[in-house]
Amino acid sequence: MVRRLNRREALAAGAGAFAAGLGSATGPARALNDYAEQIAKFTGGRTPVEGRVKLELPELAENGNTVPLSVAVDAPSGEGAHVQEILVVAPANPNARVIRFRFSPLSVPEASTRIRLAATQDVIAVAKLSDGTFFSASRQIKVTIGGCGG
Repeated sequence: MVRRLNRREALAAGAGAFAAGLGSATGPARALNDYAEQIAKFTGGRTPVEGRVKLELPELAENGNTVPLSVAVDAPSGEGAHVQEILVVAPANPNARVIRFRFSPLSVPEASTRIRLAATQDVIAVAKLSDGTFFSASRQIKVTIGGCGG
């Protein structure tokens, strides 16, 4: 004979399983926020050179929920190398990795979007070129109200 759970028992079991999952989620959430690890993984441990990346953000965001971001790379012309990817990280966000753009050899290496920022911080963009070189730029933005989480 199979015992069936009533509605209250099923809800209690589900709530218990959910609570057990929250305890283990704390570790991975912290790991996602390690922006230096995100950049090192993206670059394969290489140090990006400051320059060639143009990162545009407003100096002040009254609402961190929709912050306009534009990024472009001054790609070397005629050298055969092209921009493959751009990674954008925000160290003060719960998940530091904000967005990753991918480009083909014929693409213009620039993109625009809106991002969500938790607090005042330096936003960092790292560009990966097909010849294995990396370039970066960072820009501080002040978030006054809202944002994700506070």
